[in-house]
Amino acid sequence: MALPQTGTLEPEGLSPRTQQRMQESTPTGPGQPRLSPQRGERRAGGAQQLRVLLTPMAVAGRRMPQKRLLGAYGGAAEGRAPGGKRLCLEPSPEPSPPPGSPAASGSDGVLDADSDGSDGGDAALDGYSQLSAYERKRLKNITENAKFFAALKLHKSAARLYQITTKRQSRVTKRDKPKKVEDETVRRRSMRLQRVEPSGIPMPEMMPAQPGAGEYVRLGEPQVPAGPLPMVQEDQMENSKLMEELLTTWMRISEMKANDTEKRTPGLQRYQDSLNSMVLSEDNIKKVVKYRVCSMAIHPSESLIFVAAGDKSGQIGLWNVDCKSEAAACVFIPHSYSVSCMHFSPFNPAHLLSLSSESLRCGDVTKAVFDEIWRSEENLSSFDFLEDNASTAIVGHWDGDVAVVDRRTPGTSSELSADIGFKRTRTVHVHPVNKQYFVAAGSVDVCIYDVRYLKPKGNKPVSSLKGHTKSVASAYFSPVTGNRVVTVCADDKLRIYDTTSLSPAVTVLSTVSHNNNTGRWLTRFRAIWDPKQEDCFVVGSMARPRHIEVFQDTGKLLHTFYNLNCLASVCSINVVHPSKNVLVGGNSSGRLHVFKE
Repeated sequence: MALPQTGTLEPEGLSPRTQQRMQESTPTGPGQPRLSPQRGERRAGGAQQLRVLLTPMAVAGRRMPQKRLLGAYGGAAEGRAPGGKRLCLEPSPEPSPPPGSPAASGSDGVLDADSDGSDGGDAALDGYSQLSAYERKRLKNITENAKFFAALKLHKSAARLYQITTKRQSRVTKRDKPKKVEDETVRRRSMRLQRVEPSGIPMPEMMPAQPGAGEYVRLGEPQVPAGPLPMVQEDQMENSKLMEELLTTWMRISEMKANDTEKRTPGLQRYQDSLNSMVLSEDNIKKVVKYRVCSMAIHPSESLIFVAAGDKSGQIGLWNVDCKSEAAACVFIPHSYSVSCMHFSPFNPAHLLSLSSESLRCGDVTKAVFDEIWRSEENLSSFDFLEDNASTAIVGHWDGDVAVVDRRTPGTSSELSADIGFKRTRTVHVHPVNKQYFVAAGSVDVCIYDVRYLKPKGNKPVSSLKGHTKSVASAYFSPVTGNRVVTVCADDKLRIYDTTSLSPAVTVLSTVSHNNNTGRWLTRFRAIWDPKQEDCFVVGSMARPRHIEVFQDTGKLLHTFYNLNCLASVCSINVVHPSKNVLVGGNSSGRLHVFKE
């Protein structure tokens, strides 16, 4: 749309004097802009608002290019609007007007900021006359909004807030998030790995007493001194009256003489009937010592059942099975190490002889003292009496030697120490008839020696019991004639040898397959003969349900002692009463189980 080259002042609604002044001030020369108010707008107070449109005059020989608005707006002199946004102008693709036309002449400029965008033929201030009324209106609104927001100073406030938030964030120290620990799979650990006894009592810290001893010593506890020790129970704060009652019972039953009846072996059927009559009840189960039972002895009295048990810490517990009061049991500590062997003296049952790795002691109830018979720097393993009066004994060493000890000799030295060629001697046992012979069981060796011919070096056995491929835990003569020897070997075999004639090579009578893999935390099995039966022996078992087995020398299983409600552990150590139908089994928690009629 072509804009008019000149403008006229339309004095509608003005006084004559005002109109005259306006006519006098209106330029009339060529090239000067003329003023023309827009119609339809009034000022506040009812008067019409006067709008002035400046229109450049055409210059001869120059064509004004037509331009169109493409983007934002810039300042007036640099193509930008007051709001700070840039005006992007480019030539319009429309055809150029012919020369001499009103649109072909003029000069570049910008729109008037006060233009309302009406289509009354008004042109822009600087010659942007090609903008439509809508574009002029839109430009005006943008400019006014920019001024309004500039007056609010929002940019400064935003910049200030940004600075504040940046400073606060810089002061905050971020904590490192803890790494998520993955839940480990809970592994079941046996009581052995937790170093807890089967009874639930934590195990004491142990260490080898001496290299190669196979025994352990308690750490953090005072060692038992050498020499005689008074019979004082473990906890001296306990009622001493109860201890006195127990010792009085031991003394009383020892004074009674046993019947000097000849030992006879009953018939097999009668013996089996007696085994069937022996049962276990809850009243006949008691924890006598604190730790694992390593040895037991039963008093030969026929009036009541009196049992002694030794554990791996050096404790000895005495239990009157027939007594149901608090005075039934007492515990003493005569040794520092495991009590590996115990016997009531067959000549005087008031004496209880016990062996640990450091000493051999005799508990004399008449004197209420644990006397020291022999003390050795070497580690001791087992002993047995060489005479019926129990005055002399043969003692085995863990390093393989044996020694002869005489209780009648003053001092604590041995009569003889002999090297029998064993790497280790676990058990020694004297022949029941010919007391000069004893059988020794070692690593893989089981031999019979004559004590009369022992010398410090170069000892040769009377007989050798061959066939063992692994270490032997025990070897014992049969109780009446000594015509049998039963051995327990780590190759899971029980072997019975015929020792009727002590020839250099003793033959195997029978072999029994038996699980002897007790491991480290159980005392190794020892097969012991029933004193009342020449050809039957008792041994613990690893099978379930837990039980104790009785075998004949032919390898036949005669009887199994068990109780599903009361016996739930392995009884590695067992002892049988010499005249009564009584069997006592000890487990790894210091508990004793008594099977009786």
